[in-house]
Amino acid sequence: MLVFEKSREGREISLLPTCDVPEVLPSPQFQRKIPLQLPEISENDLNRHYSELGEKAYGVNHGAYPLGSCTMKYNPKINEEMGGLIGFTEVHPLQSQDTVQGCLEVLNMLEIYLSEITGMTHFTMQPAAGAQGELTGLLMIRAYHQKRGDKNRTKIIIPDSAHGTNPASATMAGFETITVPSNKDGGVDVEKLKEVVGSDTAGLMLTNPNTLGLFDKNILEITNIIHDCGGINYYDGANLNAVMGITRPGDMGFDVIHVNLHKTFSTPHGGGGPGSGPVGCKEFLGEFLPSVRSEEKDGKFRFIKAKNSIGEMKSFYGNFLVVVRALAYLMTLGKEGILQASENAVINANYMFYKLKDLYPPAYDRTCMHEFVLSAEKLKKETGVSALDIAKAMIDKGIHPPTMYFPLIVHEALMFEPTETESKETMDNMVQILRDLYEEAYTSPEILCKAPISTPVARLNEVEAARNPILRYCRTKELGDI
Repeated sequence: MLVFEKSREGREISLLPTCDVPEVLPSPQFQRKIPLQLPEISENDLNRHYSELGEKAYGVNHGAYPLGSCTMKYNPKINEEMGGLIGFTEVHPLQSQDTVQGCLEVLNMLEIYLSEITGMTHFTMQPAAGAQGELTGLLMIRAYHQKRGDKNRTKIIIPDSAHGTNPASATMAGFETITVPSNKDGGVDVEKLKEVVGSDTAGLMLTNPNTLGLFDKNILEITNIIHDCGGINYYDGANLNAVMGITRPGDMGFDVIHVNLHKTFSTPHGGGGPGSGPVGCKEFLGEFLPSVRSEEKDGKFRFIKAKNSIGEMKSFYGNFLVVVRALAYLMTLGKEGILQASENAVINANYMFYKLKDLYPPAYDRTCMHEFVLSAEKLKKETGVSALDIAKAMIDKGIHPPTMYFPLIVHEALMFEPTETESKETMDNMVQILRDLYEEAYTSPEILCKAPISTPVARLNEVEAARNPILRYCRTKELGDI
């Protein structure tokens, strides 16, 4: 039930103190002509309303969240404590730099740490999410080619297993996308790549390990092919959680990268934000970075701006408190802890993979990295139970579903990423649930096809919700409550 439906005329709540300054209203032309349609509700009912909503929600604090490609790891509470320090929360982005030296030092320290982890030279914290980071990096690639007068480079090459944001970001940056297929091992088909590169190639977008959870053994040959034709290699940092502390994208031949602080570096994830997608680059691309960076000189920190900057990607300096949380995470782990986090993520994924692959055939039967993709195609043919049905039935069992039907090159795909923060007991429980559901698909498929049945809301029409979303509550005399 919406809070508006609990509204009763005349009920009120007083949470704000009495205003102790003169009231100043905007000019009449900017004032509302009709009152705000706010709910009238008591404090008691309001508290109960949000408590009920909290009990219906599911997050990492409730249980396993093996959402492949999303790295839904646990967020240590010390990160939240650091992000809540008064010296970070009660500052203004327009303050004098001399009054916020601690904040500038945080930006500078995280840039140094991320550069070391990724093999880049510089980082900007401004992009608000991974997709905006992609756009930022692509605009930098475009600016690089345009400055050199190489305006013929209009194409970005993207693997067929790529994240959907890759071609979207490339298109927004003004490029044409060229898709290169995967080979029999799940990596980039090198021979097909050689066929599509040329003088019109602006660059390659790639994540390694890829969306199938596989490390491409030909990565150096792939990046050299792009460099040899004059292109730039862009690294989608979505899967960095598998390799941080082990290998670096810069050493693989990549020139520009975005990282997801809300994934790899354990800051809050989901619910619409706040996200953060810092972008790093090699020295030769540094002149195109957006906004400003924090630099230390003579014991003081100051902002500097790239001389040929592509401009601002959002207001001010990015989602700063997310930056604080990410820095706290890295300082807590240290060099050895970062390596261990990646190793545990890989161990956990392979543990689940080998416990399940006898029932759910893998897309590629080889050692995976941080995530793996199984297929329910055979199960669907024999029982009618699809990957969607298995995922929905997992909700009834008390765990969050994996990613479904992605990547698109795998039919009836189920993509799991347990992350390094899940215990063996938790993974054993997930494995047993999936094995039980496999058996139920043969004995009572009609039940699984109706799942979930224990949730407040039954299976939704997701296509209808996507095509015709109802995004606001409206009360009218003609239509009633909408």
